[in-house]
Amino acid sequence: MRTFIIAEIGVNHNGSIKIAKKLITAAKKNGADAVKFQSYISSELVSKSAELAIYQRKGVRKNSMLLMLKKYELSKKNQLLLFKFCKKIKIEFMSSAFDLESLNFLTAKLKLKKLKVPSGEINNFPYLIELAKKRKKVILSTGMSSLKEIKKAIKILNINGLSKKKITILHCNTAYPTPMKDVNLKSINFLKKKIKTEVGYSDHSSGIEVAIAAVALGATVIEKHLTLNRNLKGPDHLSSILPSELKQMILSIRNIEIALGVSNKPVTRSEKKNIKYVRKSIVAKVKIFKGEKFKALNITTKRPGNGISPLLWNKILKLKAKKNFEQDELIKL
Repeated sequence: MRTFIIAEIGVNHNGSIKIAKKLITAAKKNGADAVKFQSYISSELVSKSAELAIYQRKGVRKNSMLLMLKKYELSKKNQLLLFKFCKKIKIEFMSSAFDLESLNFLTAKLKLKKLKVPSGEINNFPYLIELAKKRKKVILSTGMSSLKEIKKAIKILNINGLSKKKITILHCNTAYPTPMKDVNLKSINFLKKKIKTEVGYSDHSSGIEVAIAAVALGATVIEKHLTLNRNLKGPDHLSSILPSELKQMILSIRNIEIALGVSNKPVTRSEKKNIKYVRKSIVAKVKIFKGEKFKALNITTKRPGNGISPLLWNKILKLKAKKNFEQDELIKL
């Protein structure tokens, strides 16, 4: 199965459409299937008293989440502009809606095929009900969530008409960046068994190796933040990867997909040609005369492997030589 790879731009455009377009172009050029933004109306998302998360406070004068989010808020006009740009260069536009008005905009105006639910909305009851009514494919991030909370969210979606077949959940940790000890990639297969949906991985760890490993463990969707420069001001740049790293991650993932192969143990065509060179056959350890009994003292195993298999060792020990064998000569019956 081909992994669906989302380059998460989020708010890494820093409010600039020019930067946003550069990020979209970089994502397309380096092999991503989709780019993802964040759709929200600041005043609908947070109250005036909401404080910044600790990782968001670096270099910020006022500890106000509302002020920060307003800086990065994309107008509907600009979202439409970016949507059209994505269509032009043939990469899927996605966005996480953080309020009902934005959710309706993404479905009614942009008519997105997939809706991405950010981790913070997984317990938002009215949001989940409205989401289910859209009957779209849903990718649900599960950061900060317990198994019980995830099951509850899935149940709400199901009861309100959204089939499990349309839901993919993303294992996720919402620490930016996520410490390696908290990644818990084994959760991918755990969630598959417990939730019985497709499971992907939204990666906030540093580097690219964790995302690659997630695919080897069965993740069908990978989401990773993309930036042009990790030193830019903004909450997510530090835990993002550069375009060159995105390229390497995607190339590695595509190789892993091929390498996963089949669920048995075939002898492949590429290795069959090496059998006679690498395996061993039963050969004469010393010179053996016609009529002499084969025994451990006069036979051994050596390459090449195009003679009698060493697995027949005990059978050969019961026989006598029908001809003379020189030292190192393959034993033939």
